[in-house]
Amino acid sequence: MAAQYYNELLRFCSLTVKDPDAARDVVQDAYQRFLAAQAGGTAIPQPRAFLKQVARRLLVDRHRFERVRDHLDIDGLAETDEPAAPRHLQPEEVLASMQVIRAYVAAIEALPPRCREAFILHVFDEMTHAEIARKMEISCSMVEKHIVRAMVACKICERELARQDRPGP
Repeated sequence: MAAQYYNELLRFCSLTVKDPDAARDVVQDAYQRFLAAQAGGTAIPQPRAFLKQVARRLLVDRHRFERVRDHLDIDGLAETDEPAAPRHLQPEEVLASMQVIRAYVAAIEALPPRCREAFILHVFDEMTHAEIARKMEISCSMVEKHIVRAMVACKICERELARQDRPGP
């Protein structure tokens, strides 16, 4: 029954799109949605109006999509006009971050083994002092001392990094 509207719908779409292949695609998509609605149990009392409304919405969507795609070709931009990567992805920033990480890792690795273990359990495993004390079979006071010692080592590392960043006199 709805097949009788094909040519009319194709003419309507062809006038809007100006590309016969694109118009046929829109009509095909409209019929596909029509059949899917029917298969889903939706009663369509006016197939002509339904098809035309669906085609109109598909044409609007197609137009919006083409407008979004209608932008400058990034390959055609001069290198100086290309958008910069975010600051944290700039090579200098990545290198600086890696250097900071290496400095902190070295500071933590320089700690005595039990101190390092308590610090790692606290900071990275997010264990409480009591949990660390039970796990390491030491007192909570000793856990506190280990963690404070590690934090002081990290603070010294931080100061050293800040001193390196400042230009000398």
